[in-house]
Amino acid sequence: MKTVVGAWLNYRGAWAAMESTMRAPPHHKPPAYPVLYLKPANTWLAPGHAIVLPSDVDEVEVGAALGVVIGRPAARVRAEDALSHVAGYRIVNDVTVPHEKVLRPPLKQKCRDGFCPLGPVVPAAQVASPDALAIRAYVNGALRQTSDTSQLIRDVARLIADVTEFMTLGEGDVLLVGVPENPPRARAGDRVAIEIDELGRLENPLQAEEDAR
Repeated sequence: MKTVVGAWLNYRGAWAAMESTMRAPPHHKPPAYPVLYLKPANTWLAPGHAIVLPSDVDEVEVGAALGVVIGRPAARVRAEDALSHVAGYRIVNDVTVPHEKVLRPPLKQKCRDGFCPLGPVVPAAQVASPDALAIRAYVNGALRQTSDTSQLIRDVARLIADVTEFMTLGEGDVLLVGVPENPPRARAGDRVAIEIDELGRLENPLQAEEDAR
């Protein structure tokens, strides 16, 4: 894995919640291209490992995301060819510190150490359609969010095509298709889990920084 790239506001509900902000100054209109951000290597975390909350963070949002694993370089690909560049899919928890909702991605809130747990890669051939996968998020075993990749504004193929129009995705890169609206929140001592149909379950405990020393 080389790079984890996230797409901001790619679920219809998340877009609707921000639409009035998009049309207000200084933007005046919604973005025409995908709004992207990175989850750098310091954020990557294995399943089961503790997500450590810094001393200045009381709670975080659980970001239930489908990760698209690129199998061969993709540059300026057409939507109809995009899925041929996909090696597989994985569950990703795009952990984020709650913040005032603004149009630009909140990098400071998304890029803390350990804020990107990643599940194992499931080969693309084992997934019938990446655009029809139910998603569930749990906190301490309680179901707190349900969604579905059918609610994406840009489906997986279109997102790959639009992103690779201006940047190359390389072998091993992971493209996060977005986080559904109203992500649940969790605190130190909680255990969070994300399930995506056909991909399994990703689970991690949350731990306060002072308890991790």
